[in-house]
Amino acid sequence: MCDKCDCNSPIEQLLQNNVEWVDEVNAERPHFFETLSHQQKPEYLWIGCSDSRVPANQLVKMDPGTIFVHRNIANLVNSSDMNVLSVIQYAVEILKVKHIIVNGHYGCGGVIASMEEGNPSLIDHWVRPIRKYYQRKQTELDALPYEERVNRLCEINVAEQVRNICHVPAVRKAWKKGQSLAVHGFIYNIKDGRLKNLDISVDNLDAAEQAVVRATAD
Repeated sequence: MCDKCDCNSPIEQLLQNNVEWVDEVNAERPHFFETLSHQQKPEYLWIGCSDSRVPANQLVKMDPGTIFVHRNIANLVNSSDMNVLSVIQYAVEILKVKHIIVNGHYGCGGVIASMEEGNPSLIDHWVRPIRKYYQRKQTELDALPYEERVNRLCEINVAEQVRNICHVPAVRKAWKKGQSLAVHGFIYNIKDGRLKNLDISVDNLDAAEQAVVRATAD
């Protein structure tokens, strides 16, 4: 512990907050943690952005244990990212989730970075796929006011990640076996707290291609 300052006080506050939260939960639902410790059977895999303003469980008012969560900058599903691929495989093959939700959000910093120059090198490398989506639609997107342009690219990015998930081997294998599994695209508006269904819900590869084409059409 640092003797010259109270630099650990924010950490101590987190721990104290945890104590208070546990006490509140135990008062309302005495057996909650005991029950939770014996099960993890979520029906949902949530792939969202790392943005601290977009917490998965709170947005949909779900308890711990109900949503399996993976988050990264700009909610990307890259074929070279072993982290997200492992999460998807575990969720599909072990947990047997029934729904995979890609949840983007308007005003996403990762999406904005893909439209700009001068990013830190690793960030620039990470958002490169989004830059490609932007370049494909640049004429149409650049005709929009800046905020609308960013938000439309956020929607396109979600649609493209739905497509990417549908090509993940674990997902294709599940569909081939007849496993109940659907992939959905949502987007969150931080300004009003509302989730929007982008109407991209697919349960087979052919449907995915058709849905993404519709979602990214001008």
